[in-house]
Amino acid sequence: MTGKVASYYVYALKDPRANPVLPFYIGKGTGNRAWEHTINVDSTAKGERIKDIMAAGHEVVTTKLADGLTEEQALKLEAELISAFGTEATGGFLTNAVTPSGKGQGRLRADLKVPSGVYEKAVIGLDLLKDAIVELAKANTDGVTNADCSKALGLQSNYGGGAKDYLSYSILGLLLEEGRLKRNDRISKGRHVSVLK
Repeated sequence: MTGKVASYYVYALKDPRANPVLPFYIGKGTGNRAWEHTINVDSTAKGERIKDIMAAGHEVVTTKLADGLTEEQALKLEAELISAFGTEATGGFLTNAVTPSGKGQGRLRADLKVPSGVYEKAVIGLDLLKDAIVELAKANTDGVTNADCSKALGLQSNYGGGAKDYLSYSILGLLLEEGRLKRNDRISKGRHVSVLK
C-alpha cells in the first residue's frame, strides 16, 4: 500500500431470527461504526429491521467481513457485496438504501441484459462522485465549473480525440436538481459556476 492507512473494515448486520443467519445490511467503517447502528437506531429500513429484531428479544449479529483495508478497498468490497446480495428495492434482501428516491431506471431496451448488481454498483459510484464534487465546492467558496470538476477529479474523457466533460456536467446537473448545489448568479467568462446551497 502506498502510504494509505489501512484502518477500514467491511461489516454485515445479520438477523438471528433466520436460519441460516443472513445479512440485512452491509457497510464500511472504522472504529465502532458497525455497532453504532444498534445504539442510535434510525428510521430507515435498516433501523426498522433492527427494532424488529430487538422487539423480538434478540440481538443483531454484527460481523466484520474484512479488516485492515484502505478506504478505497473497503468501498470496492462494500459495493461488490451489496451488488452480490442485492437490495430489497431490486429483489435482493439487503436494506441498504443505494437507489435514489423517486428515480426510476427509465425505459430499457427490450433485449438489454442487465446483470444482477450492476445498478447498485452504478448508484454507489454515482453517490461517491457526487460527494467528491460537493466537497470540491465546499473547498472553493467562489464556486466550481464543470471544467474544474472534470479536471480536478479525473473525469475528463478523450472520446473521439476531443476532451468531453459530459459525466461531470451530468453529475453537476443532478446535484443542482437535488438542491445540494446551486448556480451562482454571476457567470464567469460565459461559464456557469456552481456553489454550495
